[in-house]
Amino acid sequence: MLTMQQQRNVFAGPYLDRAAHSRDDPAWFANALADPRSRAVPMWNSRSLVADGEPPKAAFLELSTLPPERLNSTDLILLGRFGDVSYFAYEIESVEAPQMPAGTRFEDLRQIASVLPAEEAGILGYARAMMSWRRRHRFCGSCGARTLPARSGHVLVCSDPGCRSEQFPRIDPAIIVLVSDGDRALLGRQASWPPGRYSTIAGFVEPGESLEDAVAREVGEETGILVDSIEYHSSQPWPFPASLMLGFTARAVTQEVRLRDQELEDARWFTRAQLAAGTPLLPPRQSISFRLIEHWYEAGGRDARDIAGAIPWPSSR
Repeated sequence: MLTMQQQRNVFAGPYLDRAAHSRDDPAWFANALADPRSRAVPMWNSRSLVADGEPPKAAFLELSTLPPERLNSTDLILLGRFGDVSYFAYEIESVEAPQMPAGTRFEDLRQIASVLPAEEAGILGYARAMMSWRRRHRFCGSCGARTLPARSGHVLVCSDPGCRSEQFPRIDPAIIVLVSDGDRALLGRQASWPPGRYSTIAGFVEPGESLEDAVAREVGEETGILVDSIEYHSSQPWPFPASLMLGFTARAVTQEVRLRDQELEDARWFTRAQLAAGTPLLPPRQSISFRLIEHWYEAGGRDARDIAGAIPWPSSR
């Protein structure tokens, strides 16, 4: 089980003061916009701006580089403060890649998160999740009218005076679980993944369902394996587009794999020796799936640095 002293998952951590108490204060917002230390976190085509280098770093822009007409509480989303710097996310809507400062480029956050400083990965993940939410809620779910930002971008309000429904950022809770019988780990693969890649079992929590119930149901539905001894490990924000991955371990009660709901192309048991030999290919090291595999691997008295086969996620938007 994760303790506060252990390494946090990528995108997680109290790196940012979200300044929620200031979201309703127009004067505070205006002062933050006027502060030369404030920075913009641009998003384009669901991609994040990074500065060239080995390793790369997040590229945050001075607000003075933004078009003046974008410097308002409609276009900008207040993310919060890191140290004495306020950060604002904003989206560049264009078909072609926009002109950015020399030495910067837009990248898929999945591909670079593991090599960024932890705080920067967290800020970029937060910005990506907020922009994904805003794009998906341009219109009111009750009456269909256009929504307008409020509370520094953290609420979308229906523009119809007769409705005025409010929409707030949402996350989708999903369980992800390392099932083992002690000497072996149960891993599955989807047909769309790169050849040879396997990962831990995962799925979304359904209404009226506890997390433990979701673990048992998803494992049973996808692999036919029954489990008990379900224990929480850790969690990870996963802004692709808006999930919260809730990691668990569980003990297998049965061993025969039976694919039941066609979610997986294959599922099978793997030993620690197979993982050390590079079979199968595993999820990238910045994912909670890899952290769960690593946790089980080390419980067998092995060094997780011996694990081979972790490869990046395919580029996606």
